[in-house]
Amino acid sequence: MKYYSLNHNAPKVSFQEAVIQGLSTDKGLYFPEKITPLPTTFFDTIENLSNEEIAFEAIKQFVGDEIPTDTLKQIIAETLCFDFPLVEVEKGIYSLELFHGPTMAFKDVGARFMSRCLGYFNKDNKDSKNTVLVATSGDTGGAVASGFLGVPGVEVIILYPSGKVSDIQERQLTTLGQNIKALKVDGVFDDCQDMVKKAFLDESLKHKNLTSANSINIARWLPQMFYFFFAYKALKTQNKPLVFSCPSGNFGNICAGIIAKKMGLPIAHFVAATNVNDTVPRFLENGIYDPEPSKATISNAMDVGNPSNFIRIQEMYQNDLEQFKKDFSSFTFSDVETLAAMKTIFNTDGYIAEPHGAVGYLGLKKELVNHPNAIGIFLETAHPIKFLDTVEPTLNIKLPIPAQIKSVLGKEKVSVKIKTYEELKAFLG
Repeated sequence: MKYYSLNHNAPKVSFQEAVIQGLSTDKGLYFPEKITPLPTTFFDTIENLSNEEIAFEAIKQFVGDEIPTDTLKQIIAETLCFDFPLVEVEKGIYSLELFHGPTMAFKDVGARFMSRCLGYFNKDNKDSKNTVLVATSGDTGGAVASGFLGVPGVEVIILYPSGKVSDIQERQLTTLGQNIKALKVDGVFDDCQDMVKKAFLDESLKHKNLTSANSINIARWLPQMFYFFFAYKALKTQNKPLVFSCPSGNFGNICAGIIAKKMGLPIAHFVAATNVNDTVPRFLENGIYDPEPSKATISNAMDVGNPSNFIRIQEMYQNDLEQFKKDFSSFTFSDVETLAAMKTIFNTDGYIAEPHGAVGYLGLKKELVNHPNAIGIFLETAHPIKFLDTVEPTLNIKLPIPAQIKSVLGKEKVSVKIKTYEELKAFLG
């Protein structure tokens, strides 16, 4: 499998090269040269397969022969070391819980998969290090820190916006030490992401062997398709159309879901549910892609004004807006609406949704009007404990603290404050 740049001005590369480089030399995101649908027999018998077997069949075409089969299966086993339960919140509406991993966020899957791929590619390269440079609006930082902790030959530097991530999210990325370093940026997530992209293209930093663990990296992004296969397996016997609603910030999850659909997974419709950072909902209304600076909300991991992965979605639909709209809707919701949804879900169904999941639920309810016979699934992307400052007072409850979170609460936060790209460059050395 070869990967090409979506800016179409750089050589095609292998899976290994795409993982190590992160971003193409022409600033473009990498995209697979082809997406081959899986055989119908795979979907006919999917209920007989384990999650690990499903994931291997889904990902193997994108890895090719660059990782031996046994090694790839081991990477998948270490990646999927936790459950992905579907919880029926109300009749015909399910929460797909993606937060049962070590940092209690959906990004554990991509971070664990990528870290192990990079570890494999580095195994014979004792003398040089890779530097993973990553921007986070919330959960990416903690997942990457956990996934890469102690990986030989890899240094991780995480940029996060000061005052824009929750206390627990900050602790997960600033307390681990070892090969993990955190930079607190005076700005918003888009500033962090812009600095990371600039560093990749800085010739004077070539000696640092920079790569990204944001969803711009194919090894972080592609494994996110696994969730959709797992949900289909669980709901297949109901024999109804499936509508998935993804709370969307950088659009990596929903983009991976569309890849799964292109591979033959029977998904009737996708909903990208956003907070007030509404670049994509506006695009669907007027056909003009007009990013704006990100705005802070209570669903902070979605505070992205210019979602990187949207160009990959456009590529899969050949930039044909009308074809795209048949499969895809996008709606925007305010913090007031989000809080009201959290209360409704809890008071009606006894289910605790955090802000991102609540936005996903709102988008799902809005779209299901058009699909009266469908089953609706919204992605619950992080454990409510990560947003306890919002969840507890909104629902008037006290959340028990899971073991994964207790382990970071007593540790000292360590970060370096920066404001400009020059300060990042000086830190990288």
